[in-house]
Amino acid sequence: MAEIRLQHLAHSYSRHPGGSDDYALRQLDHVWEQGGAYALLGPSGCGKSTLLNIISGLLSPSQGQVLFDGKVVNALSPQQRNIAQVFQFPVVYDTMSVFDNLAFPLRNQGVPAARVRAKVQEIAEVLDLAGVLGKKARNLSADEKQKVSMGRGLVRDDVSAILFDEPLTVIDPHLKWKLRRKLKQIHEQFNITMIYVTHDQLEASTFAERIAVMHGGQIVQFGTPRELFERPRHTFVGYFIGSPGMNFIDVRVDALGVAFGDVHLRLPEAMRRRLAHLAAGRVQLGIRPEFVQVWDAPFDEALSAQVVDLEDLGTYRIVTLDLQGTLIKARLGEDRPVPVGQAWVTLPAQWLMLYVDDLLLEATP
Repeated sequence: MAEIRLQHLAHSYSRHPGGSDDYALRQLDHVWEQGGAYALLGPSGCGKSTLLNIISGLLSPSQGQVLFDGKVVNALSPQQRNIAQVFQFPVVYDTMSVFDNLAFPLRNQGVPAARVRAKVQEIAEVLDLAGVLGKKARNLSADEKQKVSMGRGLVRDDVSAILFDEPLTVIDPHLKWKLRRKLKQIHEQFNITMIYVTHDQLEASTFAERIAVMHGGQIVQFGTPRELFERPRHTFVGYFIGSPGMNFIDVRVDALGVAFGDVHLRLPEAMRRRLAHLAAGRVQLGIRPEFVQVWDAPFDEALSAQVVDLEDLGTYRIVTLDLQGTLIKARLGEDRPVPVGQAWVTLPAQWLMLYVDDLLLEATP
């Protein structure tokens, strides 16, 4: 197990990068604490796999340092870093038995045969592979092969960290939940530093204690699944986390707060001062669809809106509303009535967030 620290890290696949757009990873500093279960979440092309390959030693960064337990490892190979990496597609030795696949890294280290047998049996039990130890790997299903790939990392006592690069891509959907839970159990049992790369927010939140959300080659927020959902610090996090993502409303600044259409929202004095001291930029209000309140009758605080669309998803429904010329979504439980034509909306103040140039504006700097 190891603490993994990234210092001033950046990477470009261009030999002579001319600007920030030429970098797959823009300068970042980050710490993965020893024994943690982490996810690296983001869309394709955001730099997730590049960062993972730099941590493992498969790729050398253009700038910056990777440290394991305070020791710079930039010049060390993956083998010297004692990293285990599980890729999108299972990597197994087809002609070997499952037992020999799991035993391979231990035998390479010269571990005594009795210890090899004991360790392989232990990991096989954890991964539900005990019944197929004598099978040739080529005869396994895709999920069994992926568990063998995971097992080769778990079987070693000296592993610093296990890195997973979208490991459930080829797994049938009904088996994905089972394997995610298995990974969680493995982490709890062995307390190994694990970093799990995925574009799937459900996979990330099921597996990880804390999630690093990547966008444009940078980690834009690092936090628990609840923190990312309830208080996204970047508009991309609001958009990417949640189903559907956060509503954003472009607003203008006025004397008492912000406004859109004919709606004026008063802000606390501290927030107004912050806005006044910022350079001109794009200002947006953000609110989750779950927190938009929809009513079928008017009252003083409610805003008039038009129902544009309705999606019935069984246990809940998504209503699209035209609010002062801006389309927003509200998520309603199956027991809630859905207005037809006209609706009335309230936006609870405790769930409204203000963003300036995509960054969350706090009351205090």
